[in-house]
Amino acid sequence: MALGGATVPLTGCDLFDRDKEPPAPDALEPLAAEALALEARYRAAATAAPALAGQLTPIADAHRAHAEELRRVIGRPAPSGAPASAGAASAPAPDAALTELRRAEQEGRTNAARACAAAPAERAALLGSIAAARATHVEALK
Repeated sequence: MALGGATVPLTGCDLFDRDKEPPAPDALEPLAAEALALEARYRAAATAAPALAGQLTPIADAHRAHAEELRRVIGRPAPSGAPASAGAASAPAPDAALTELRRAEQEGRTNAARACAAAPAERAALLGSIAAARATHVEALK
């Protein structure tokens, strides 16, 4: 006597896939995480200093777009949990915020340029574009 639905094949089950190792982290993971962290820093600074919002919001949006494109290239969603962002209460004064953001952009530009130099050709154009954008952000913060 057959039970209704009891003959479901086991091929879709993970019973036989338990020995598979999780995929290795992609070399672009740190750059994607950095883009999200930079976005969070810009948004926190814009919230803390509304007079800077017009200058900082487009840069935050660019970092979000970079993170999304990097995630697309990686082919996996971002790990759960958003990066911690500084709250408005602990945000520095506008001049200090710009100095800190400029320093973070300079470091990010260096990281993106290194990633570009080490990347396979199919990823180099994206990483070069991100490095160039970060260099532009440094100039925009002067």
